[in-house]
Amino acid sequence: MKKIIAVLIVLVLSAALAFAGEVARDGRFIAYDNGTVLDKEAGLMWAAKDNGKNINWTDAKKYCESYRGGGYINWRMPTQHELEVLCGASKVVRKTDCGFDIQLTKLIGLSCVFAWSADTFEADEAASVYFSPEGPQVFMVKKSTNKNYRALPVRSK
Repeated sequence: MKKIIAVLIVLVLSAALAFAGEVARDGRFIAYDNGTVLDKEAGLMWAAKDNGKNINWTDAKKYCESYRGGGYINWRMPTQHELEVLCGASKVVRKTDCGFDIQLTKLIGLSCVFAWSADTFEADEAASVYFSPEGPQVFMVKKSTNKNYRALPVRSK
């Protein structure tokens, strides 16, 4: 019985996602009304916005893995490379909620300047990407750091 219910849930979600409507385009990016943004070139689907507040690496990882945007369940924390490509894909420079300028497509809401990556170094350090107006910059920081750091879920298309 549980298997039948699980299959039915998947079918309902699949049907709902098939009807996600396109709401905007920005170069290689397409935003949908289900809160997702497709990067056609990279073959990745991004959350349309980050978690919206300061967050450390451990909580960012949990946030990404439990994210359910668009009805999908296989979200994860992005790699350093994915974040660098995301930043470098756009020439749009705009101001974040925390008052700093960033370079990022207008279709993804990053509320401050850093996004955590899944890449870790040593036991207590992880890579983060600064969406600098001059292009992506990578920093190795303590996982406990949280000021200006955000979680931006991604999934493979």
